[in-house]
Amino acid sequence: MLKSGISMFFTDYSMGPGELGQALESRGYESLWAPEHSHIPVSRKTPFPGGGDLPKKYYDCMDPFVTLTAAAMATKTLKVGTGICLVAQRDPIQTAKLVASIDQVTGGRFLFGIGNGWNQDEMENHGTQMKTRHARARENIEAMKEIWTKSKAEYHGEFVNFDPMMTWPKPVQKPHPPVIVGGAFPYSARRAIRYGDGWIPQAARGGYTEIADMIPEFRKMCTEAGRDPASIAITVWFPRKEADLMKRYMDLGVERVVFNVESVAADQALPVIDEIAELMHKVNG
Repeated sequence: MLKSGISMFFTDYSMGPGELGQALESRGYESLWAPEHSHIPVSRKTPFPGGGDLPKKYYDCMDPFVTLTAAAMATKTLKVGTGICLVAQRDPIQTAKLVASIDQVTGGRFLFGIGNGWNQDEMENHGTQMKTRHARARENIEAMKEIWTKSKAEYHGEFVNFDPMMTWPKPVQKPHPPVIVGGAFPYSARRAIRYGDGWIPQAARGGYTEIADMIPEFRKMCTEAGRDPASIAITVWFPRKEADLMKRYMDLGVERVVFNVESVAADQALPVIDEIAELMHKVNG
């Protein structure tokens, strides 16, 4: 079965996370995802990757850990995930506690989607440099894994450095919630293979026009690096709403597809959610 999820930038004018979570759970969706931007600097030195003006929702989005907790508390089985968390501009000790805490209060329903960011202005406000963000993100994740899995954790790297320390809670999921790495091929693929449990690929680069075409190459990369390809689940982000394409993903072993719903109220969001649910019902039978 191909799992399905919905992503929304939650704002003070969008459908609320609790209401959306209940709507998704009742329609058979597996997961709800929320993106992250702490702020958008007025300088706007970095062009929007999608082209044109930066959409208003990027300025307005709420904190994903808060909104996802609200969604989880309003549901029983729905998984909640960051899509994505900008780990390179976060403190790893505090973020490790956030992740472990949301995994605890949701009973192990958290999916830790991560990315390294595109907005140079934003990350520099957090003390992160664009050219070293990938190394910083890797160290943050490595340090968080130590915190999640050790009673006395320590980490010594170029960007993250702490002596033995103790912090709880530990996550419900063992050894920790899945770390799902997003980004452009082939760079994010290498990062997912190095320290991820899942991969969210982008097909915009690397000579590929469709994500399905790069999956065999990704699996080859896994094998060459000594990783079992089956140990790194693939999540396809914002695919075309086509049943044949969904079936191709399913045949290729993709774990889930996540669709975007705009930051709108329930009367506008629910028809879109119903349309996607009907599509997935046809795909899965």
